Amino acid sequence: MNPHPFGARLCRAMDERGPLCVGIDPHASLLADWGLGDDIGGLERFSRAVVDALADRVAVLKPQSAFFERFGSRGIAVLEKTVEEARAAGALVLMDAKRGDIGSTMSAYAETFLRKDAPLFADALTVSPYLGYGSLRPAVDLARQSGCGLFVLALTSNPEGAEIQHAVRSDGSTVAATVLARLAAENAGADPLGSFGAVVGATLGDLSAYDLGINGPLLAPGIGAQGATPRDLPEVFGAAVRNVVPNVSRGVLRAGPDPSALRSAATRFADEVRAALPSR
Repeated sequence: MNPHPFGARLCRAMDERGPLCVGIDPHASLLADWGLGDDIGGLERFSRAVVDALADRVAVLKPQSAFFERFGSRGIAVLEKTVEEARAAGALVLMDAKRGDIGSTMSAYAETFLRKDAPLFADALTVSPYLGYGSLRPAVDLARQSGCGLFVLALTSNPEGAEIQHAVRSDGSTVAATVLARLAAENAGADPLGSFGAVVGATLGDLSAYDLGINGPLLAPGIGAQGATPRDLPEVFGAAVRNVVPNVSRGVLRAGPDPSALRSAATRFADEVRAALPSR
């Protein structure tokens, strides 16, 4: 087993840099707001500016793969460089690709992002369990071998997610509760934190009906532009709030392209999160 699994590295990064994950989401409207073209040149300048401003100070950077993929092979090349430079500056990189499939196809997705010599190797990957949690086994096994992490979609903030995630199984448990229970089993015995996390929206309100104590990180999107604030986190996550990794994208990125403004926005959110969350 890797002597430095993702969960332990994440804890150290959040202790040293603050508990914040910042997205790298170069969608067309944000490129326009920065005065950049919706083209490969704009993508390159945007991504480099975010990495240069933030990669040496935030715990996690989360590039959204789709916004790079839409430019084809040249966009993927920019994504490779973004991941490489962010990791070189000390940030953990969470690839937001939400992959999910079965058998050899899931294995190929895992090798794309979780194999150490892969061009797109990242510290962690978002995955979808909705072909059955067991379909994720190739990614779980390779992540464990490589010292990487996974963030599994469990209770997402989009309203459409409820029709699947809140569906009740024959044993009376919801699909989301089953995903959380499987993650808790993956993280059993890990110290200080397991490497297999869940995606749980910060906008969902009281989640006391769910056991979020999975001994793993809880990626919490929805802070900033989607309406949630760091002050909402204790109410949403309860006793599990100490394991939350708050994610902010537009709330920080709209401060660009000025590097000092990007850094100030990230620092402000990190300070607000520190004030709202108990110490680990």
